[in-house]
Amino acid sequence: MGSGAANPKKLYVGNLSYSTTAQTLEEAFAQAGEVSSAMVITDRQTGRSKGFGFVEMATDEGAQKAIEMFNGQEMDSRTLTVNEARPLQERAPRRPFNRQRNWDRE
Repeated sequence: MGSGAANPKKLYVGNLSYSTTAQTLEEAFAQAGEVSSAMVITDRQTGRSKGFGFVEMATDEGAQKAIEMFNGQEMDSRTLTVNEARPLQERAPRRPFNRQRNWDRE
């Protein structure tokens, strides 16, 4: 462990089965190299998987190998989409819902 962990790479993993867990992801992606972290994104209210997650690899090489190994491959009967995660701030800002609308018009 250790010496190559200077520049971890975060990968987006899409089209996950709802039964896939963070542990399952970590164990699978460990075949490509050292895994720094793995998580499956869940709905806050129901706790159910949203069908995607993130795996952070310890090295650039491990991240590239994981993309090559798992993108387009099957896990839990689903074909995975694996690529470099994009920073959240690239999304367009959301506008407030119903802000300053006058619903009392007659």
